[in-house]
Amino acid sequence: MQSSLAAGHASSLSKVHLGRYRRTRCRCPAAAPQVEPKTSLVPETLQDMATDTEFQATLAAVKAKGQAQLTREEAKARKRSLQDLGLPGFTNKLQAAGFEPLRRKTCTTLQLNIGLYCNQACTHCHVESSPTRTEMMDRQTAERCLELLANSPEVTCLDITGGAPELNTHFRYLVQEARVLRPDLEIIDRCNLTVLCEPGQEDLPAFLAQLRVRVVASLPCYGSDNVDKQRGRGVFDRSIQGLRLLNAVGYGQPGSDLLLDLVYNPAGAFLAPPKQKLQPAYKQELQEVSGRPPHIHNWFVLQFYGAS
Repeated sequence: MQSSLAAGHASSLSKVHLGRYRRTRCRCPAAAPQVEPKTSLVPETLQDMATDTEFQATLAAVKAKGQAQLTREEAKARKRSLQDLGLPGFTNKLQAAGFEPLRRKTCTTLQLNIGLYCNQACTHCHVESSPTRTEMMDRQTAERCLELLANSPEVTCLDITGGAPELNTHFRYLVQEARVLRPDLEIIDRCNLTVLCEPGQEDLPAFLAQLRVRVVASLPCYGSDNVDKQRGRGVFDRSIQGLRLLNAVGYGQPGSDLLLDLVYNPAGAFLAPPKQKLQPAYKQELQEVSGRPPHIHNWFVLQFYGAS
């Protein structure tokens, strides 16, 4: 069971939060990673951002109003949209279904957003991560999170997200110390896959495997055009390369305990298609793109728990 952090913890440790996510587990075949020059995706991302009028408008709004004010305005706009459609608000819906009042249960997952810096600038990103963001969790906050983890035996899962969390200077320290503190702890890395191809991250797949980190990877579509439109030029090809790098160290292989989950991110205000339709499409398209039939095991949609 997962729930929000207690109010006291939330106020003293503002960068810790809980959420819910949809995931699909993916097991791909072992494959030798392609040997290609390591070049960063950041320059291409910055170029795309500079010519994206919608993105520039969002950045200008954040600069002018601040993220907090912009978030409040978006919440009000969504509320008005529901009212215009004649739909009840969340609280009213819960009351009508007999689920009020909500009661907090034991918190079993600690989710940390450790920074907004990212080598991508995805259109669906709810925290507006990009190479221009500088907000990053510092060492002192990371140590405080580890202290909280050490004193919370009821927490069985550490869920690390961003931005691209791996690009935070203290990501590896946080993972290593968490594993030492809690050998049985489930540690999740929410990975955009392209970070595995960034210069300086050549040993990242091996690091994650050594520390037995579960990788929750984002691949919002099986088509390169849709992925690049949603996430940036060249992201699809680098994502496939990232999957192969993970496969090469054991992730997703039959019989391996190195778990690789694939997340579907809708590009708009709609739910993902039924898994019975989505899974065969992914399998067929990825097989054609990769040039070899990928082995995908246990495709399923679990309960929502975690935000990405």
